[in-house]
Amino acid sequence: MLKVLLVDDSQTVRLVGRRIMSKLGFETIEAEHGQAALEQIRRHPQVHAILLDWNMPVMNGLDFLQALRSLPLPRQPIVVMCTTENDMEHIIQAMEAGANEYIMKPFTEEIIRDKFAEVGVM
Repeated sequence: MLKVLLVDDSQTVRLVGRRIMSKLGFETIEAEHGQAALEQIRRHPQVHAILLDWNMPVMNGLDFLQALRSLPLPRQPIVVMCTTENDMEHIIQAMEAGANEYIMKPFTEEIIRDKFAEVGVM
């Protein structure tokens, strides 16, 4: 079973994401900010994909993404930014930092399924 890391400071968003991931057949682990997500990646280097929020306390999504891409992992996970930041500047910044795809909140099961299929997770 493939593992997905949900990184969002909202417990509600993580709950919704966990339900969607479960329906799609993924094992889910969670983190409430980027620093906690780095700790999860160190514990679970086999994470296949990450659904990543941008605006979080402690360490935001962009800083996490840059730190993640510098880690010497056996295989870098697919990262889908999932945020309310929808201007072109933020999207370009995320893609340049190593995001594989970008979706807007609120998201649905169909949006997640389509984006994960697009980036080869499903």
